[in-house]
Amino acid sequence: MEKTVLAIDIGTTSVVAVVAQNDLNHKINILGTGKVVSEGVKKGAIVDIHKAGLCIQDAVHAAKSSSSAAITSTVVSISGIHTKSIRSRGFINIPSGQITTKEISQVLTMALYDASIIPNYEVIHVIPLYFKIDDNNTIDNPLNMNGSRLEVYTNIITAKKTSINNIQSALKQSNIEVDNFVLSSYASTIATLKEDQKKLGTAVIDLGGSTTELAIFKNKSLTYNEVVPIGSEAITKDLSITLHTPLSAADEVKKQYSSLLPKNIDTDITKVKIPRLGNETESQEISLDFIQPLIHARVEETLFLIHDKLTKSGLKDTVNGIVLTGGMSKIPGIDLLTQRVFSNLPVKIANPKNIQNGYINFEDASLSTIVGLLFYALDSDPFFELDSNKKLRESKIENKAANQEEVKKEATVIHNPHENESIETLESLKTIEDEHKQKKDGLFSKFMKKLGELV
Repeated sequence: MEKTVLAIDIGTTSVVAVVAQNDLNHKINILGTGKVVSEGVKKGAIVDIHKAGLCIQDAVHAAKSSSSAAITSTVVSISGIHTKSIRSRGFINIPSGQITTKEISQVLTMALYDASIIPNYEVIHVIPLYFKIDDNNTIDNPLNMNGSRLEVYTNIITAKKTSINNIQSALKQSNIEVDNFVLSSYASTIATLKEDQKKLGTAVIDLGGSTTELAIFKNKSLTYNEVVPIGSEAITKDLSITLHTPLSAADEVKKQYSSLLPKNIDTDITKVKIPRLGNETESQEISLDFIQPLIHARVEETLFLIHDKLTKSGLKDTVNGIVLTGGMSKIPGIDLLTQRVFSNLPVKIANPKNIQNGYINFEDASLSTIVGLLFYALDSDPFFELDSNKKLRESKIENKAANQEEVKKEATVIHNPHENESIETLESLKTIEDEHKQKKDGLFSKFMKKLGELV
């Protein structure tokens, strides 16, 4: 049966649900989508289970309404605001001398058991940073290699149990059980980075509604993640307070007129009319020259906070480029400002990989997390890691090929029509031999006992 996935991204500004499955060529086929305005979520955390649950219910209902396929797996994002990362190592001996997926699973599990998990936190990812065989140089993929000892160094991502429980409670309103949790910034990197970016060292900055998340990829592994509790909603509040206008009006100004360029060359508009807070029948004219510095100040502050996180991580020298995604990355000129803040590192604004479908256009930076969830759940050839169920993610393509080869071998075996008779004959002979041995042993024991009495 085809695996049909329900992916849910619970954000502060919106809840997005997508139903999808792989086709015969291992390409993602979208079966339905749903997107609603989010309620009951603040700074990446559920603060009202009932309201959040209703939003999830509406998004999921819309996604499932266009398909009758039964959901076989549900994957849900979790904000980095709830998480902590731990480094750990593990090693095992390999009696057989060859490394299979079984040994890779065992060594990752050993690294997990040796880690000091913070109380009230639950593991959601065990990601290998690198492997070593027999104390030799580090390697990326040890599968099918030979050796007597396998060692791994890992990045273990944990999330607060209370946050996980709140998400599960909100999902219960729709009778949904979560199969896997995925760190939202991890999902965004999967959706936006190319293979060479993952290998050479790239920092992905996901600028969301109420949080900005940082994730660093190096040698095809997630090596670090952090978050600051500031997003595009902070700009809306700044404009509302400073301009004395309702939040809805401030949000429209942000969406239509935000710019970080010295002068907005895309429009001839110099002033905008906005309603007054408390008396919306009255309006006021505000110059864009007054509005844009407010936006600039908040975005610059956010980028500097992320820069500080990167510097404190000690991994700044491993980063060879910056990728911006998320809704706030749509502001014109944000790439130039980011380049200045991050000491002229190359900066690129990235939309997620577009999955062609008839429901939604995924070429939207605000949809990076949901696209990443789909790739995570439906990837037929993932890199090794332990997921939130402590199960090894491994290549389904290799397994399928191996199974087909096994079936082929079995099909070529020539069965002897008298094989069962031969087996029964051998078993009968063995039984007779055992009975004869027992009888012989019994006579010998009696003889030795009688001899002892005479002596």
